[in-house]
Parts: sequence; structure tokens; C-alpha cells
Amino acid sequence: MINLQDFKYTDTRQVFTLDDQTAAGGVPLLKFRLFNQFEWISHGITTRAGGVSQGIFSQLNLSYTRGDDKAAVDENFHRTATSLHAEVSDFVLTDQTHTANVRAVTRLDRGKGIVRERDAKDIDGLVTNEPGVVLSAFFADCVPLFFIDPVHRAVGVSHSGWRGTVARMGRETIRVMREAYGSVPDEMYCAVAPSICQACYEVSEDVAEQFLEQFQGAGTQLCAPNAFGKYQLNLWKANELVLLEAGIRREHLAVTNLCTCCNPKLLFSHRASHGKRGNFGAFIKIKEEKG
Repeated sequence: MINLQDFKYTDTRQVFTLDDQTAAGGVPLLKFRLFNQFEWISHGITTRAGGVSQGIFSQLNLSYTRGDDKAAVDENFHRTATSLHAEVSDFVLTDQTHTANVRAVTRLDRGKGIVRERDAKDIDGLVTNEPGVVLSAFFADCVPLFFIDPVHRAVGVSHSGWRGTVARMGRETIRVMREAYGSVPDEMYCAVAPSICQACYEVSEDVAEQFLEQFQGAGTQLCAPNAFGKYQLNLWKANELVLLEAGIRREHLAVTNLCTCCNPKLLFSHRASHGKRGNFGAFIKIKEEKG
């Protein structure tokens, strides 16, 4: 078992709760306190705990493309589905290629990428307004973004690495939800989920220049030069700025205080493992009404 005190931040409980369903055949899920008010949704972020994968993929790897045993990944998804009160066939998987492309999906898309062939490529964000569809995205340092529209009952999840952040993936996801469901940013709730922190994320000058150009006036809180001629990039702050600029109210926004690279035993981190790792997942769904 794990608990929030295991993570390297003493104030973790201000942002997250931990729902550990290991005893019931599921896995631990990090959940945003801000979202607890929405009983009609189910969401969660997996950790490395609760799965069956071995070695560098230990334990709860949710990637079929990193070299892990397929049977182990299948079981890991099954346990994750149990914690989300879903079936594996309810999941819709992204095809992440560091774009700002977002796709609206329906019940007809359930199972794509996991139990049947995926028919869309270069998709880093998913949105839906249909119950029972588990939107899924996968990470090992990049930023998971969550979206909830409580007025039109729509949700979304997106993958935002540095390329997606420069392209304002958060804004693009909101745009698609507005066009598809009538979502209004002022009414929405969002979250920036566990990912690499500024202290751990060193980038080259050419990457830093793109952020300094796109986020003028943000200064060193976003991109700070270090002693090695490179820069420390704050993806948390950048995505916060993107969402606020898109019209999300500050009180409707939760921002992580958990770094993947600072917690490599609990969350997969590409940088901490030098690429020898699996992926954790971020999931959200609209609950189906009980008959």
C-alpha cells in the first residue's frame, strides 16, 4: 500500500486524495480534491503501485509500446478499470505524438487502442459528453490536463509535453469542447496533474526561446537560466497560464505539487530513469446513470 505521505511534498493532501482500491482488486488512484464535488464523474491518475509488471516496468505499467509483456499490461489495465468502475472495453486510448490535436469521441469509440484497432492518429487529447467512455492518456514526465464542464456535462483529458504546451494544448482542448458541446471556459474546471517540476526539467536554449516568445512577461518563474548554459522550464506554470488565458477561473483550477522526477519510485519518469520506464495513466469518465 502507498499513501500521500510517501510522496516528496508535505502539502500533497491540499491538492490530492488517494483512493487505494488494491484490496478490492483495483489500484491506487490519485484524485483532485477540486473534483470531489462532481459526483457524476470518475477520474484518477495511476501510480506505479498495484500492477504485475516486472523490472523497469514495475509495477503498474500502462504502455504496450515500451517492451513490457502484453499479458502484464492487460492485467494492469484490468485492475485500473476496476478502480474506475469500468470495463477495459470502455477505454479510448490516445495516439500521442506531441501535437495539440484533440478528438471528440462517443460510445462508438470505446475500446479503440486497447481491445480493437484505433482509427485515429496523432491525437493527444480526448473529450466526450457521453457516459461510460473512459478517456485515457499516458505519461512519464509530460503534463496531464483534466477538463470538466459541469453545465453541459462534458469532460476531457489531454497530454501536454513541452511541444503541446507551446502550442497551447489546454486552450485547444477547451476550444474543441466549446465547439462540440457549447462549453464556456468561465464555467469549466481544470487541473494540471503530476509531471516534471521546474527544478528537474532542464531544456536547451532553443526550447527556452520558444517559451519566452510565447509567454512574454512570465520571466524566470517560467524559464530560468542555470549555471550550465541551459534553462529550467516550469511546465506547471506554463499550463496554468494557458488555462487562465483561455478563460478558466483561478478558483476553478488545481495545479499539481507532485513531480514525477522527484518521485520515481511512485510515478514513472523518463528523465529519472534515463528512458528505462513504463507509463502511468490519467483517466476521466462520465458515470452511467443507474437504472
